[in-house]
Order: sequence, then C-alpha cells, then structure tokens
Amino acid sequence: MTAYRLPHDAWVVVCDATKALFLKNSGDQFFPDLRLVEQIEAPGTDRSSDLGTDRPGRLQNRSGPASAIEQTDWHRLEKQNFAMQIARKIDGLTRENPAQSVILVAPPRILGALRRALCPMASAAVVAEIGKDLTKHPVHEIERLLAAG
Repeated sequence: MTAYRLPHDAWVVVCDATKALFLKNSGDQFFPDLRLVEQIEAPGTDRSSDLGTDRPGRLQNRSGPASAIEQTDWHRLEKQNFAMQIARKIDGLTRENPAQSVILVAPPRILGALRRALCPMASAAVVAEIGKDLTKHPVHEIERLLAAG
C-alpha cells in the first residue's frame, strides 16, 4: 500500500458490509490526526430466513416446462442497502461543504457499490480509494497504515 497524503479536514470513510467509520483529519497532510466523528453499524441478521421467507418462483413458458427463478440473496441485498446508506451520508457531507476531500477505504466489492451509489458531486470529492478492510483496526492504527503506506 502506498502512503497517502490526507489533506487537513479531509473525510476518511472506512467501511465494510456491516460497519462504517467516518473519520476527519484534524492534522495536516504530513502529520494526520484522524478523529472519529461517527460510526454506523448495519443491523445484524444471522439467517436468511430472518430477512425473507419466499421460495424461489417459477416461470411458466408457453412451450416447454416451467423454469426456476434464482432465489433472492437476502444477505447481498442487505450489504447493498448498507452501502447505499453510507453513500447517502457521504453525499450529505459533500453537499454541506463542496470543497471537502473524501478518501474511501473499503473492500473492493463495497467500493464498487459506493462508486455506483454516490452522486456526481460526491464522486468528484473522492481523492483516493483504497481497497482494504480496515474496520477492525483502531483509529490510531488506521492513521498509521494510511500515513506510512
């Protein structure tokens, strides 16, 4: 991982499919000082039956046998919904201060979901995307990993 220069007052959003940390750099680009502003957690669900109980559907063809329809992946939908929630929060941050820089740190799949969900203004504010899962690290360790590379 390369070292990143974190501008003063930049937002660093560290997230995965179940947790998002909104950090703000109170330091400068040479000596970052990340402060936790907000933490959001997705509602926990263990079983697919807690999310939905429908059986896979069937599609009746005019000629030939009926076809099965793929079963809904409720966990994947929950992850996408959480990514949408994070994107809405980032959109709000960039609307409040359009000159704000945003650094996204998330696993590649979540980065892709965020990229698709961000409004154009928020997308323009993203100065770096880091495809790592750092949500289980303490804030001082995230700071060190981003600054040292």
